[in-house]
Amino acid sequence: MHCTCFQVLVGALALVAGLQLLYLALLSGLHGQEQRSRYAELFRGRQALPGDGHKERLKQVLASGGTLDASGQYRVYWDMLRGTWPDERGQDVVLVTHTSLKNLHHAQGLVERWDGPVSVALFAPGAAEVRLATAMVYVMAALCAPVRQQVRLHLLCLADQVATFPELEDRGEFARLQTCGDVFAKLARVEAGQRNYAMGLANASYPNNLLRNVARRAAGGHWMLMVDVDMVPSERLREDFLALPRLADEGVPGVFVVPAFEIRHTRRIPGTKAELLQLYQVGEIRPFYEELCPRCQAPTNFSHWLNLPGGGPLRVAYEVEWKDPWEPFYIGASSVPPYDERFKQYGFNRISQACELHVAGYRFLVLSNAFLVHKGFKVGSEFHPQKDVENQRNKLLFRQFKQELKARYPGSLRRC
Repeated sequence: MHCTCFQVLVGALALVAGLQLLYLALLSGLHGQEQRSRYAELFRGRQALPGDGHKERLKQVLASGGTLDASGQYRVYWDMLRGTWPDERGQDVVLVTHTSLKNLHHAQGLVERWDGPVSVALFAPGAAEVRLATAMVYVMAALCAPVRQQVRLHLLCLADQVATFPELEDRGEFARLQTCGDVFAKLARVEAGQRNYAMGLANASYPNNLLRNVARRAAGGHWMLMVDVDMVPSERLREDFLALPRLADEGVPGVFVVPAFEIRHTRRIPGTKAELLQLYQVGEIRPFYEELCPRCQAPTNFSHWLNLPGGGPLRVAYEVEWKDPWEPFYIGASSVPPYDERFKQYGFNRISQACELHVAGYRFLVLSNAFLVHKGFKVGSEFHPQKDVENQRNKLLFRQFKQELKARYPGSLRRC
């Protein structure tokens, strides 16, 4: 009897051990399957990336480890999204911009209005931001066909950060995203209420000029319109510019200035000059930076532009001379000088490049019916507390930069 009980006990223990081994085997198999599917179903198997190469591209880009920039301080993951653009032999205009996660939701309006190639450089300073950025890129590719088709997106992070695909523990959060609108609504909630240039990390500075150069490099040999991500271009700007007759004197370099405005309320962004004029007359639209730095945009000559005869095809309306501290937005060729990457955070980052255009002999040609609209009036209270300190630091750098231009262009009589 005792022997029989002992045999039963041993058999039971063996059965338990066998079941444990089976459980571990199954668990191991499931874990292996989970690891193999890390790049597949982020949100409950309901929505996978389209079978158009974006999934494999993202895997390859992340596996590459990115590349370090010239300073060695930043890591760049090129083409996290790679939209289908026309061949460079058939020139196009690429809308070029940069952003943090806080403002990435504005890309939706850019893509909808531009209806053409868009290059975005996205900065994520910390590990949590890098992880969220990677996840949101994946979801945008899955749910936003226009983004998938038009946008080339490049992720920039600090050199000691490495981007990896998000773990499936996050899938519950993303399961609620079912449309492209859901994706951008989620992005709009990221760091909501945080002020511009406030990075949240003590050792992180927003490298705006490096981001601009990363985004414009992806544009290749196409024309480029560099804008802030929270700006919206006028309707058909891309198509109308491509139909614009080129300058008769091709030997003189030039850029095509697009006048910039800002709007009080963003519910109705004007698409045509007639709509913009209506909103201007009732005080809903004003020149960009009118309150913060009217001199920074004054050479555009807004009063002249606003009173130009309406209608007709896009044309060069007039030419203006660059004057300090003008920082125009413009469409330029890929050969325009790059932005100086030493400028970070607030102050002198765009004006330094405009200054170099002037010293290098560029002409500034203002377009007749084209414009940009910044979402919201620019006011001093929206900036972070360190703005003035950063501006002073970059002011000193700008003085040095102007001296360097004299050596870079010894034959030029122009000065900033």
